[in-house]
Amino acid sequence: MTAPAQVENPPLTCSEECLMRPGNTNCGGCGMSVGLTFLSRALREAGQRCQLVIPACCGIVTAGGYPTTGYSVPVLASTFASAAAFAAGVAAVRDLNSESHHVICWAGDGGTYDIGMATISAAAERNENILYICYDNEIYGNTGGQRSSATPPGARTTTTPAGKREGKKDIMAIMAAHRIPYAATLSIAHPDDFLRKIRTALLLRGFRFLLIHSPCPTGWKSEPGESIELVRLAVRSGLFAVYEVFDGVRYRINIKPTGADPGEYYRRQNRFPADSINLDDVRSSLKASNDRLAKLAEVFPAGG
Repeated sequence: MTAPAQVENPPLTCSEECLMRPGNTNCGGCGMSVGLTFLSRALREAGQRCQLVIPACCGIVTAGGYPTTGYSVPVLASTFASAAAFAAGVAAVRDLNSESHHVICWAGDGGTYDIGMATISAAAERNENILYICYDNEIYGNTGGQRSSATPPGARTTTTPAGKREGKKDIMAIMAAHRIPYAATLSIAHPDDFLRKIRTALLLRGFRFLLIHSPCPTGWKSEPGESIELVRLAVRSGLFAVYEVFDGVRYRINIKPTGADPGEYYRRQNRFPADSINLDDVRSSLKASNDRLAKLAEVFPAGG
């Protein structure tokens, strides 16, 4: 009798179609939940599998209490600082076993911008074949709502009750400086662009970095039903630039700001005290940063 042909990637079952199962512990209006749904869709459309590496963050709380799990794929829980290092090890085992699934880090801004920066930089410098996705809710949402270096200026947190004084760290510039194959920003308010970038990242090899603007009603003191509209306002006003960088040097702006008033974005969130934001300063800063990005895209275009 002829042995049945080996299928490297058998068809996905119904339970595997969604990375995050119903009944998870996430809050209403959570941008991370929407991001996981889009990631699931992209993987399903490509017929590809993944293994997640998740550090201490809301994403690992999503799994729930042992022995149950809210995830439908293998998940490795790493220490706060070491998701990229853990993922590099998982990827090495995958390659040794001639397997083809993706190894994906799924991490918040605290474990990316701050605590995990050393291992991320090391993995990027080595160009490890992993996909790193940061859902940036601009706060340490899982540990009490403290400020991170991703927290925007003026935002009130448990450690900045009068509003944060410092600016937001430019994590995309840092990743581009590593000359990684691909880095991109994603907005859950623009699903077509979001999915296209996931597909692009899945087709490439080496270290890829995706940054999601991820609303957190609990930390942002906003209405859960307004999460999508908030991040849409951020894109329209230029507060969140939507672009991609290839090999650290070629830029492409995907969605240009429409000139919408950033004041509406701030007014819909109670995390910004009325006296913590000078809108004239904000508009001036936005113009400078968006003009700089436009110039990069003009001088070093990615094409297409």
